[in-house]
Amino acid sequence: MEAREFLLDLFHAALAAVEPARVVPRHLPKPPRGRTVVVAAGKAAASMAQSVEEVWNGPLSGLAVTRYGHGVKCERIEVIEAGHPYPDDVGRVTAGRALELMAGLGADDLALFLISGGGSSLLVRPAFGLSLADKQLVTRELLASGATISEINRVRKHLSAIKGGRLAEAALPARIATLVISDVPGDDPATVASGPTLADPTTLADAREVLEAHSSSPPNSVTRHLADSTNETPKTLPATDVRIVARAADALNAAATHARNLGIETTILGDDLEGEARNLAADHAKLSNNGAPSLLLSGGETTVSVGSAIGRGGPNSEYLLALALALDGNQRIHAIACDTDGIDGTEENAGAIIGPDTLVRARTLGLDAQAMLDAHVAYDFFSALGDLVITGPTRTNVNDFRAILISSGASQLLDL
Repeated sequence: MEAREFLLDLFHAALAAVEPARVVPRHLPKPPRGRTVVVAAGKAAASMAQSVEEVWNGPLSGLAVTRYGHGVKCERIEVIEAGHPYPDDVGRVTAGRALELMAGLGADDLALFLISGGGSSLLVRPAFGLSLADKQLVTRELLASGATISEINRVRKHLSAIKGGRLAEAALPARIATLVISDVPGDDPATVASGPTLADPTTLADAREVLEAHSSSPPNSVTRHLADSTNETPKTLPATDVRIVARAADALNAAATHARNLGIETTILGDDLEGEARNLAADHAKLSNNGAPSLLLSGGETTVSVGSAIGRGGPNSEYLLALALALDGNQRIHAIACDTDGIDGTEENAGAIIGPDTLVRARTLGLDAQAMLDAHVAYDFFSALGDLVITGPTRTNVNDFRAILISSGASQLLDL
């Protein structure tokens, strides 16, 4: 088997383990005496809603909001596509509708929330006195600064009328259940999609600290809002049923099982790795350059500090370009890095793949790998080489998947 074929098989094994149709049904709560109303938000929202429809007995209605191009057909739950990573007016209107759906529920009803990564942008309702433009500006600045998703969500919660537990507040006195596909390091359900159905442990002061740490210059309306103690998020909510149904560890464990069944020694470096993509790549290159034959797996979420550069490509592509440079043509190493939602950054690729010949082929095409890394155009680099991994929307999301294969020699074939 070719090394590249093996790495692609690993990625697909990881994806299969976290498909909503596989993980959602076994975690569903018992139907209520009254109605069941679904609100789903995130990149996996439509497929999670579809998996509920396929097995649910009893009345069912609601809505699911997902990223453009990530929808699937549902019969009883309305599917809406909206903007990501930057929120748009469709997401704003949909969030208003979600709050209205919750307001009509009674004690015999069930509010079933299906939450996945991306929901922060897709289900957006600015707090009183703020505009959608305010939230868009803050989101753009923080993404460009290299802020982590946890940091960004601390701010988003405190600028929202729906995040940080406010959606659950609107559903009371209904019974509340939340199923989560986690895309955040540490798998804190209150962080995924900015925790619209969970009490918020973070504070207005935390949000202000994030903006200060990343030298953000928010609109005056945002500064005033974050200084007003009456805008604090809910710190307590009635007990609710919250279940994480899929996480990065599940994807990595499935890939590790696949490799070990083929006799490959496998190490999972962690499912919660964060930081600058290029810095993590440098660390992984040090581990790999003189390593024994094996497979190194990792997950989590890296970031890219674009600054004033226009940039083209996401953190997985940037990680791989930096890794290729650090490995400097090591004849024993191949690697893949992809986002499990099928979209690395804002382009159509899930990620990319590298091998010992990556830099040589790039030079043949006249590509300056270091200059392209510095310009944050890893997408263009791998596109020119034909080494992008393109899956289309996977309709799940447990964030980054990385695999480094260290073989015993320079052969492109594995002895499997």
